[in-house]
Amino acid sequence: MPDTGARAARTTVPVRRRTRFELHPGAWWLWSLGLGTAATRTTNPLLLALLVAVAGHVVAVHRSSAPWARSYTAFAKLAVAVLLIRLAFTAVLGSPVPGTHVLFTLPEIPLPAWAQGIRLGGPVSAEALLFSGYNGLKLAALLVCVGAANALAGPARLLKSLPGALYEAGVAVVVALTFAPHLIADVQRLRAARRLRGRPDRGLRGLFQVGLPVLEGALERSVALAAAMDARGYGRTAEVPARVRRTTTALTLGGLLGVCAGTYGLLTAEGGVYGLPVLLAGALAALAGLRLGGRRSPRTRYRPAPWGVRAWLVAGSGAAVAALLALASVRDPGALHPGVVPLAAPTLPLWPAAAILLGLLPVLVVPQDRKEPS
Repeated sequence: MPDTGARAARTTVPVRRRTRFELHPGAWWLWSLGLGTAATRTTNPLLLALLVAVAGHVVAVHRSSAPWARSYTAFAKLAVAVLLIRLAFTAVLGSPVPGTHVLFTLPEIPLPAWAQGIRLGGPVSAEALLFSGYNGLKLAALLVCVGAANALAGPARLLKSLPGALYEAGVAVVVALTFAPHLIADVQRLRAARRLRGRPDRGLRGLFQVGLPVLEGALERSVALAAAMDARGYGRTAEVPARVRRTTTALTLGGLLGVCAGTYGLLTAEGGVYGLPVLLAGALAALAGLRLGGRRSPRTRYRPAPWGVRAWLVAGSGAAVAALLALASVRDPGALHPGVVPLAAPTLPLWPAAAILLGLLPVLVVPQDRKEPS
């Protein structure tokens, strides 16, 4: 008889597992929100372009092959569309910025007397387009930063890391995010099946004949999920004293109000002094409320994402970029908000640009996804 053991030893190839360091999703979101906050503090196109380049480079280095990682391209296209729409609205509806360099003139439509202050068409100046482009680029950079967070750490991963007080809300949102791709896959599968059978998959008739099976499958999936969640004790809470409940409510609501007020202060030029302290105080109060609220849902978490030194460095780099750009907007507002009247080219301030480069710290401290052969 042949030696099967020796044959197995000769034919077995050791499989090398693919190892990947998974950073806590909250660190990626804090990093991206820090870059987004920095984008709101300036209208300098050079600094905004540098912010977009930093976010894009980090995404290119650390983006995984998961389906949700492809959302960065969609956010980048949305950012370009927002910028173009802003310029188109400025050209059609005009701008309050006076300009002497007229690029072209659109046919003007006369409006009634009650629409004074609004015009359709007319001369379009370079100053108006430049002012609108600066503000549109700020919004585009903010969208790119949010897209970077979605590409590096999907919302589902972030919601799974929520504290116990937000367990029910996190599960509901995760279920919603999970069901949406299933519905799209069901629609594509049913349309492909109808095309193979030679039946129409477009128009009103195709919509009804595809939509009904999709809704039926979604209903069955929902009933099965509800039964599974009920069997696992979803929605059951532990008994806590009334004093703890009142303290939790006061801390959470007060903290959220403080976060809103502090965020408003950071986004406005007048509230730069009180914005950061109010934001920090509100965040601490909200975290304390969530910590106390977690007593109502004593649950264990399967394979929790670790928050280590690398997570602190990544989140801290984004916070540093936001803080330094906020400081620069107070110290040197002319460099971060270049004027358009008179028409002049923007300049690149050196130390705010160096502060933005701190956002590249995740490239150095977070190990890359090494693809090993199997």
